Amino acid sequence: MQSRRVFLASAVAAPAVMRGARSYSWSDVDKIIARGDVKGKLTKEDLPTPALVVDLDGLESNIRKMSSYLKSKQRAFRPHGKTHKTPEIARRCVDAGAVGACAAKISEAEVFARHGIGGLLVTTAVIGKYKIERAIKLAQFKPDTMFVVDNAQNANDLNEAARSAKIKLNLAIDLRVGGRTGIAPGDPSVGLAEQLTRLSNVKFAGLQAYAGHASHAVGFENRKKVSFDAMSPAIETKRMLEKKGIQVPLLTGGSTGTYNIDSEFAGIDEHQPGSFLFMDIDYNRIGAAGGAAAYQDFANSLTVLTTVVSKPEDSMAVVDGGLKAFSTDKPFMPVMKGDESVKFAWGGDEHGRLSGVLSLKVGDRREFIIPHCDPTVNLYDRMFACRGDNVEAVWQIAARGMSQ
Repeated sequence: MQSRRVFLASAVAAPAVMRGARSYSWSDVDKIIARGDVKGKLTKEDLPTPALVVDLDGLESNIRKMSSYLKSKQRAFRPHGKTHKTPEIARRCVDAGAVGACAAKISEAEVFARHGIGGLLVTTAVIGKYKIERAIKLAQFKPDTMFVVDNAQNANDLNEAARSAKIKLNLAIDLRVGGRTGIAPGDPSVGLAEQLTRLSNVKFAGLQAYAGHASHAVGFENRKKVSFDAMSPAIETKRMLEKKGIQVPLLTGGSTGTYNIDSEFAGIDEHQPGSFLFMDIDYNRIGAAGGAAAYQDFANSLTVLTTVVSKPEDSMAVVDGGLKAFSTDKPFMPVMKGDESVKFAWGGDEHGRLSGVLSLKVGDRREFIIPHCDPTVNLYDRMFACRGDNVEAVWQIAARGMSQ
């Protein structure tokens, strides 16, 4: 990344923001950010750190690539909002051909709905009186919303609530094809589907089969086998239902790690990847088709921008991004963008320690690729959308903390 001095010196040659000798006070910057009126006014050098930064060129390329690939395979595209939690990104995906957005929890779906996003699929079952009340309100506001069930009593409860509200709910069956939620494929799920078809205020919307463990299986050929083993029972369940005369409008699943695997399986209609938007170190490690060790099908578009706040030793520097700035659920560290030789280590809640950094000075800024994108996004209220060094927009992470 260029320093502020180098950036301003090269402004004549580069199509960057040109402020000449003008400079902003922090009060000015704060007001500009609060208004969101940043385009043509701010660069990364102006941002308070640590800051969550998304590279627009990378993000846009990732969306185009995933959308066009799945379109070429005649598969629908409903990217998962749990990754970004940001209505502006959901809207960009829809503009690129997505049929809607997945939401992990009803609270996320409510946020997307309020911002005009339709085609919502709530991928976790809505359990309990209060959440069912919210599901009814959401369905009244966005009638094409789908919910998942894996339990007969829950299906009955949703049906009764829908009957009282005089609406129909779209319910898909969540199949257990991984280590999380869902009813077993085969006879148990067929029985639940038959029940749904008999309920007065429910429309059977299809099947959900999300195999998260397959997405992160290391090695492409290994990942292909793991995904095939996981998804085959779901495909067979779809066939079993169709043989009984029960139409299955949708079999949805797939992920960033298996987008070019599951799209080859006949019977899978729709994919719900999320991390492809940003990528992270966790995904970079799983390996790509053709035997490549690094998975680089999509660009690492999300970083955390930090400032060097201390240089206690010649070969060590301290940045203002620590445990509160990055997800910490993975065993590996953030990686400096553009220089992997610099090693990051946790320095506490607020700080990160860098080794091998002789050239860094106090005040220098550096970006870091994140270990795991979803929980990192959830640490921030906003992300700064940048093209090169120029800040083009401030996006509120409106569903941040919506885990209910």
